[in-house]
Amino acid sequence: QVQLVESGGALVQPGGSLRLSCAASEFTFSIYAMSWHRQAPGKGRELVARISRTTGSTSYADSVKGRFTISRDEAKNTLYLQMNSLKPEDTAVYYCNLKAGHFYEYDYWGQGTQVTVSS
Repeated sequence: QVQLVESGGALVQPGGSLRLSCAASEFTFSIYAMSWHRQAPGKGRELVARISRTTGSTSYADSVKGRFTISRDEAKNTLYLQMNSLKPEDTAVYYCNLKAGHFYEYDYWGQGTQVTVSS
């Protein structure tokens, strides 16, 4: 069972920056992708950013393009989300996700970390 633990959420003013981290326990999957999702109060969970271990390619939701950057440190088994120029509409619980296996049949989630953007 893979454990994912997010950290770095906080209260920040509009225009500010935060970096979220997601520490993963040891795993041996060679094919996997990791991503950040968020869920605002009263809304569904949405994909924010994704990175493929196989290709290293990244993708972003239109709402965060140019402001957020996803990256990973394989040596530390850690995923990051650098968030700049934060807006009140970025307020949400942010979740880390790992999908692994040839058909991404393994699916793991972290417990979430709260990001609040407010003056």
